[in-house]
Amino acid sequence: MINTKISKIDESNIDIEEIRKHAKLLSEGDTVIFPTETVYGLGANALDEDAVKKIYEAKGRPSDNPLIVHICEQDEVNKLATDINEKAKVLMDEFWPGPLTMIFKKKEIVPQRTSGGLDTVAIRMPSNPIAREIIRQSGVPIAAPSANISGRPSPTKGKHVCDEMNGRVNGIIVAGDCDFGLESTVVDMTSEKPMILRPGSVTKEQMELLIGEVLIDPSIEGKADVKKAKAPGMKYTHYSPNGDVFIVRGEDSKVINKINSLIVENEKKGLRCGVMCLNKNKENYKGEVIGLGDNLEEVGSNLFNALIEMDKKEMDIIYSEAFSNHGVGRAIMNRLMKSAGYKIIEL
Repeated sequence: MINTKISKIDESNIDIEEIRKHAKLLSEGDTVIFPTETVYGLGANALDEDAVKKIYEAKGRPSDNPLIVHICEQDEVNKLATDINEKAKVLMDEFWPGPLTMIFKKKEIVPQRTSGGLDTVAIRMPSNPIAREIIRQSGVPIAAPSANISGRPSPTKGKHVCDEMNGRVNGIIVAGDCDFGLESTVVDMTSEKPMILRPGSVTKEQMELLIGEVLIDPSIEGKADVKKAKAPGMKYTHYSPNGDVFIVRGEDSKVINKINSLIVENEKKGLRCGVMCLNKNKENYKGEVIGLGDNLEEVGSNLFNALIEMDKKEMDIIYSEAFSNHGVGRAIMNRLMKSAGYKIIEL
């Protein structure tokens, strides 16, 4: 077990000395967890193969699952990638810093281990001030997937990171809750028409207003995992709590009645059941109920936290309402479907 250095840092009053201590760990090839605006990230020097190996070991992550490289200034992308076209520059100007990751052809400086064996590299510039400062102070680009055991829900709260990762990494920076609660949108910029490989808070509709048509990878909508993942989250089971997750889709009244009847059946078998839903429906359900919010933005922000809380409550079965598949709803349903192993009850 690793002796983990844990620091609590206030985003509104950043302790630079504490940041520098963790940045030194990163520059020396160690691993550090830090907050971003999407989820907490597990970082290491993206240009150091041995450091990157420690990320995979800490997460138990398959080595062909590529990592996202985080930078603190826009022009740093030129050190890592080639063929950066005008559409990419438009998206950078609009959404960086922020929750958008773009995939480019990589330069040789980026190790194969960082790119999951691909000739491309995924890059983003986070907006969280602690994330930006630790990258700046370390002096290197930081490879950072979500800071959780591979396949588990991504952490959006510092306490959840400490619960799961203390002793597995060299440093943890605990700060506030993450703003968006879903990992960044990933868009492949290596073809004439950009393609979304992982939906997130930056939506297809937002990008199309700026650069025209944006495609969606077919695997996002279907069950089959791709053979060679170009982005995190495209392969393997993801975001899964210990309980068995089911999504129920239909009219509100039918969904409520169906979930309640299933809960009655399962509780007779001694199974503990939980429900995730919009706040407006919260009082209508049996079982352990967690309201995800009043709108899609709040649902996205609260989803992973709710899955983790269901684990803490030791739920055997978790039922979730389905949500719109447009805008940020596409990202929510993508994560929910992965979490449920594509088990959906249509009414």
